[in-house]
Amino acid sequence: MASGKVEDSAPPIPPSMKRQKRGVPEGLFQQCPGCQGTIFRKAAEQRLNTCPECDYHWYVSAPQRIRQVLDEGTFEEWDPDLMPVDPLGFADQKPYAERLAAEQKRTGMRDAALVGGGMIRARRVAFGVTDSAFIMGSMGSVVGEKLTRLVERATAHSLPLIIISGSGGGARMHEGILSLMQMAKVSAALARYHESGGLFISVLTNPTMGGVAASFASLGDLCFAEPKALIGFAGPRTIKATIRIELPKGFQTSEFLLEHGFIDRIVRRENLKSEIARAIDYCGK
Repeated sequence: MASGKVEDSAPPIPPSMKRQKRGVPEGLFQQCPGCQGTIFRKAAEQRLNTCPECDYHWYVSAPQRIRQVLDEGTFEEWDPDLMPVDPLGFADQKPYAERLAAEQKRTGMRDAALVGGGMIRARRVAFGVTDSAFIMGSMGSVVGEKLTRLVERATAHSLPLIIISGSGGGARMHEGILSLMQMAKVSAALARYHESGGLFISVLTNPTMGGVAASFASLGDLCFAEPKALIGFAGPRTIKATIRIELPKGFQTSEFLLEHGFIDRIVRRENLKSEIARAIDYCGK
């Protein structure tokens, strides 16, 4: 009888049959800029880019704002062909003309504002939004001209006017006085709109600063703001460094400004569309 040693070990598995370890798909999670927590990206997108843990409202683009606030398929862009120029031949780290070309390629926008007509809960409105992704949403001559024409059309057609501001750059220094004069131009158009009996709802988002906050953004008949938005003229770090005193807690946030009467209401992003429609109805517009 033949004898032999019985092998207890199983034969090796061919490399082609081994299961590969499954990692976490890229982009499934993201870090909240507010609480720094790791959150499920899809859950945040379902809440219109707000954190499900701390309710931080972070950046959304101008096209996203339009989709969030206006009824689907109702937006008609006005003055899409207005293009910025470089009247001063300005250059800092790069020539302004090159900066404009780079920003246009990166964002897909001609400048920092989109304006047009649309519907909010079946109510016809004139609608504008500035986008902080394009040179911090700063107001150059094209942004000012677009907003002025928007206000004038709202006046001519007796439309409620909605402008959502996301402008951390204020007036655009690259265009000098041509940028600064937009503050007065848009404000004058709003004065004529007010005299005609129009309703202007200004929505302030993070950030709304500088010449934008000091002109049209603060002139709303109703001023709404998103939670925890930074709103003011000079930033808190600049003010603190200048006056050399400790600033109040929450200085220049929506909550601080509501407490001191600068804005009328803090509105969460998911409620903004309904709140605007309700305000239009309440004011009889």
